[in-house]
Amino acid sequence: MIVADTSVWIDYVKGIIAPHTDLLDFELLNNQIITGDIIITEFLQGFKIDTAFIKAKELMESLVYYDFIGHKNAYKAADYYRKLRKQGITIRKTIDIFIATFCIENDFQLLHNDRDFDPMEEIIGLRVRR
Repeated sequence: MIVADTSVWIDYVKGIIAPHTDLLDFELLNNQIITGDIIITEFLQGFKIDTAFIKAKELMESLVYYDFIGHKNAYKAADYYRKLRKQGITIRKTIDIFIATFCIENDFQLLHNDRDFDPMEEIIGLRVRR
Protein backbone atom coordinates (compact mmCIF):
# COMPACT_ATOMS: atom_id res chain seq x y z
CA MET A 1 0.00 0.00 0.00
CA ILE A 2 1.03 3.59 -0.61
CA VAL A 3 0.49 6.78 1.36
CA ALA A 4 0.16 9.89 -0.77
CA ASP A 5 1.50 12.93 1.07
CA THR A 6 -0.51 16.14 1.10
CA SER A 7 2.05 17.70 -1.25
CA VAL A 8 0.94 15.24 -3.93
CA TRP A 9 -2.78 15.64 -3.24
CA ILE A 10 -2.53 19.42 -3.56
CA ASP A 11 -0.79 19.20 -6.92
CA TYR A 12 -3.27 16.53 -8.02
CA VAL A 13 -6.40 18.61 -7.33
CA LYS A 14 -4.74 21.66 -8.92
CA GLY A 15 -4.40 19.61 -12.12
CA ILE A 16 -0.60 19.75 -12.17
CA ILE A 17 0.84 17.21 -14.57
CA ALA A 18 4.01 15.74 -13.06
CA PRO A 19 5.48 12.31 -12.33
CA HIS A 20 4.12 12.29 -8.76
CA THR A 21 0.58 13.19 -9.85
CA ASP A 22 0.70 10.64 -12.68
CA LEU A 23 1.76 8.01 -10.14
CA LEU A 24 -1.07 9.01 -7.80
CA ASP A 25 -3.56 8.68 -10.63
CA PHE A 26 -2.17 5.25 -11.55
CA GLU A 27 -2.18 3.99 -7.96
CA LEU A 28 -5.72 5.31 -7.35
CA LEU A 29 -6.92 3.27 -10.32
CA ASN A 30 -5.22 0.21 -8.81
CA ASN A 31 -6.61 0.81 -5.30
CA GLN A 32 -3.16 1.11 -3.76
CA ILE A 33 -3.59 4.49 -2.01
CA ILE A 34 -4.49 4.71 1.67
CA THR A 35 -5.06 7.75 3.82
CA GLY A 36 -5.35 8.70 7.45
CA ASP A 37 -6.11 11.33 10.03
CA ILE A 38 -3.07 13.54 9.44
CA ILE A 39 -3.31 13.56 5.64
CA ILE A 40 -7.05 14.25 5.73
CA THR A 41 -6.69 17.19 8.10
CA GLU A 42 -3.71 18.75 6.34
CA PHE A 43 -5.29 18.33 2.89
CA LEU A 44 -8.84 19.46 3.67
CA GLN A 45 -7.92 22.50 5.76
CA GLY A 46 -6.67 24.28 2.64
CA PHE A 47 -9.98 24.39 0.78
CA LYS A 48 -11.70 27.78 0.76
CA ILE A 49 -14.64 26.86 -1.48
CA ASP A 50 -17.26 24.59 0.07
CA THR A 51 -18.00 22.60 -3.09
CA ALA A 52 -14.30 21.83 -3.60
CA PHE A 53 -14.03 20.87 0.07
CA ILE A 54 -16.95 18.45 -0.28
CA LYS A 55 -15.44 16.81 -3.38
CA ALA A 56 -12.06 16.46 -1.68
CA LYS A 57 -13.71 15.01 1.43
CA GLU A 58 -15.57 12.46 -0.70
CA LEU A 59 -12.27 11.49 -2.33
CA MET A 60 -10.65 10.95 1.07
CA GLU A 61 -13.67 8.93 2.26
CA SER A 62 -13.31 6.60 -0.73
CA LEU A 63 -9.86 5.47 0.44
CA VAL A 64 -8.86 2.91 3.04
CA TYR A 65 -8.35 4.78 6.33
CA TYR A 66 -5.72 4.39 9.10
CA ASP A 67 -4.99 6.25 12.32
CA PHE A 68 -1.44 7.50 11.79
CA ILE A 69 -0.16 8.54 15.19
CA GLY A 70 -1.30 6.58 18.23
CA HIS A 71 0.74 5.96 21.35
CA LYS A 72 3.45 3.73 19.85
CA ASN A 73 4.02 5.90 16.77
CA ALA A 74 4.21 9.08 18.87
CA TYR A 75 7.25 7.71 20.71
CA LYS A 76 8.77 6.25 17.55
CA ALA A 77 8.36 9.59 15.72
CA ALA A 78 10.26 11.35 18.50
CA ASP A 79 13.04 8.75 18.17
CA TYR A 80 13.23 9.26 14.40
CA TYR A 81 13.23 13.04 14.79
CA ARG A 82 16.09 12.84 17.31
CA LYS A 83 18.04 10.53 15.01
CA LEU A 84 17.70 13.03 12.16
CA ARG A 85 18.72 15.95 14.43
CA LYS A 86 21.85 14.05 15.45
CA GLN A 87 22.72 13.96 11.74
CA GLY A 88 22.21 17.74 11.52
CA ILE A 89 18.82 17.53 9.82
CA THR A 90 15.86 19.50 11.13
CA ILE A 91 12.46 18.53 9.78
CA ARG A 92 10.41 21.70 9.25
CA LYS A 93 7.00 20.21 10.04
CA THR A 94 6.33 17.67 12.77
CA ILE A 95 3.48 16.30 10.69
CA ASP A 96 6.05 15.02 8.15
CA ILE A 97 7.85 12.93 10.76
CA PHE A 98 4.48 11.47 11.82
CA ILE A 99 3.69 10.52 8.22
CA ALA A 100 7.13 8.99 7.69
CA THR A 101 6.90 7.07 10.96
CA PHE A 102 3.52 5.63 10.03
CA CYS A 103 4.88 4.49 6.66
CA ILE A 104 8.03 2.95 8.14
CA GLU A 105 6.23 1.16 10.97
CA ASN A 106 3.60 -0.28 8.59
CA ASP A 107 5.99 -1.00 5.70
CA PHE A 108 4.10 1.33 3.36
CA GLN A 109 5.68 3.41 0.63
CA LEU A 110 5.29 7.19 0.56
CA LEU A 111 4.53 9.16 -2.59
CA HIS A 112 5.56 12.76 -2.01
CA ASN A 113 6.72 16.03 -3.50
CA ASP A 114 8.39 17.46 -0.38
CA ARG A 115 12.14 17.67 0.12
CA ASP A 116 11.82 17.15 3.88
CA PHE A 117 11.23 13.47 3.21
CA ASP A 118 14.47 12.97 1.26
CA PRO A 119 16.81 12.56 4.26
CA MET A 120 14.25 10.33 5.96
CA GLU A 121 14.67 7.84 3.15
CA GLU A 122 18.43 7.61 3.65
CA ILE A 123 18.69 7.94 7.44
CA ILE A 124 15.60 6.29 8.92
CA GLY A 125 14.58 3.92 6.14
CA LEU A 126 11.49 5.58 4.65
CA ARG A 127 10.46 3.74 1.49
CA VAL A 128 9.47 6.13 -1.30
CA ARG A 129 7.28 5.37 -4.32
CA ARG A 130 8.80 6.81 -7.48
